[in-house]
Amino acid sequence: MASARQSDLFQDEEQSDQFDEDSPTPEYRPDPDSVRAELYKILAEARAANKLPWEAKTVLLYRTIFPQMANWLPDDEGAQLRFEFEAELSRLKAA
Repeated sequence: MASARQSDLFQDEEQSDQFDEDSPTPEYRPDPDSVRAELYKILAEARAANKLPWEAKTVLLYRTIFPQMANWLPDDEGAQLRFEFEAELSRLKAA
């Protein structure tokens, strides 16, 4: 039983206010400079290596997230970074 000073944790009115269908869903927008820095860091690791510098699971992760992260940059820049990353992966696999 809730006291007069303590609200009921299961009160329906509060829950309906929290999940109002008319309220907009917050949209996440990453900082392009942070994204760019992370992509250049990964690309620099690849460029400095003579063979794949990561374990297989990390390569799979980077193959997934690198193109997705590049989508947060201007189209031309993202496309160039994706191209350079794939070129480095191809070079490292051939080594």
